[in-house]
Amino acid sequence: MHVPILKQGDYLIASVQSILSDEDLLQLRDDLAAKVGKFRSRAVIIDVTVMDVIDSFATRTLRAIAHMLKLRGAETVIVGIQPEVAFAMVQLGLTLEGVGTALDLEEGLAFLSTHSKRSIKHGK
Repeated sequence: MHVPILKQGDYLIASVQSILSDEDLLQLRDDLAAKVGKFRSRAVIIDVTVMDVIDSFATRTLRAIAHMLKLRGAETVIVGIQPEVAFAMVQLGLTLEGVGTALDLEEGLAFLSTHSKRSIKHGK
């Protein structure tokens, strides 16, 4: 399943529409890496609201996407992790350490706005 990626100003928004296979996650990684360069995006929001399971491969891949995009100059925030999914991830020891997370798209945009202001202020 192809994940639609929308350009909104300096941001890209990837909205997961259904459960993703491992191949879909890898395709998302490749698509985001290409589009961040093409559009010179400063940040990416990955909305996982519809995902009712985030397994170890998905967690590692999302974390790798965020770190890879940071190396490309774009901050990443993952939004919409459902309470049951968060609980299961904690129980299984799965973390998104070093990756910004937010409740929903609105909070993700606020997170990026605050984070970018802080980065400019500190010269990062």
